[in-house]
Amino acid sequence: MNIVSIRIITADVKNLTTFYEQITGISAIQYTPDFAEVKMQSATLAIGSTNTLQFFGGGEVAASAQNRSAIIEFRVKDVDEDYQRLAKFIQPYLVQKPTIMPWGNKSLLFRDTDGNLVNFFTPVTPEAIKKFDGV
Repeated sequence: MNIVSIRIITADVKNLTTFYEQITGISAIQYTPDFAEVKMQSATLAIGSTNTLQFFGGGEVAASAQNRSAIIEFRVKDVDEDYQRLAKFIQPYLVQKPTIMPWGNKSLLFRDTDGNLVNFFTPVTPEAIKKFDGV
């Protein structure tokens, strides 16, 4: 079994899609005004409008801009390089500048425009590198 995608429900698909295009450098596929996908090598970040909730049982199934328990994580080649590239753009959303975590990843934390926590990380210790690369 594999995770194929994570879907964020939002009241503003266009704004959130633009945000993720900016931070990933990947153009989204906008299927409808209510649904877009940012496709990456290992998974897809789907962005769905609150209007799409009707297909899953109604508007009570999920709520936009309410997440306080999940972190959307991206493994990046060089977190310091990405921080330099995005520093001005993510400044209003910054939670933590690049910091080495106890488990060996260098991590940059910020929020997206809906308040969801985003982590860009690079494994930096031999143990963390081995965990992700199997080396």
